Amino acid sequence: QVQVVESGGGLVQAGGSLRLSCAASGRTFSTYSMGWFRQGPGKEREFVAAIDWSGYTQYADSVKGRFTISRVHGKNSVYLQMNSLKPEDTAVYSCAADSSFAVHTTARHYDYWGQGTQVTVSS
Repeated sequence: QVQVVESGGGLVQAGGSLRLSCAASGRTFSTYSMGWFRQGPGKEREFVAAIDWSGYTQYADSVKGRFTISRVHGKNSVYLQMNSLKPEDTAVYSCAADSSFAVHTTARHYDYWGQGTQVTVSS
């Protein structure tokens, strides 16, 4: 049974930092691309960042220079380091696994999803 579980969300002041973690289990994810998406209140889900098996990364323009995605293959884990957080970063952040070798920015390409973790940035 495949499971994707996020952790690390919480409440932080603007300008602060948080590190989200994503643990995948149930199969070998070393060749999977992994992505982070978010959905803010009253907004549609949007792409945040993704990383492929080789370490190639892609980011949404709104988070470039502030967020960093990374992975640890041996642990089937993916991380999202979020710095210089802004109130507009407030959202439920979800981790997803994509069985293709490419990095995708659209949700329909991802096969497995976690439940999400809430990030709230106060002004």
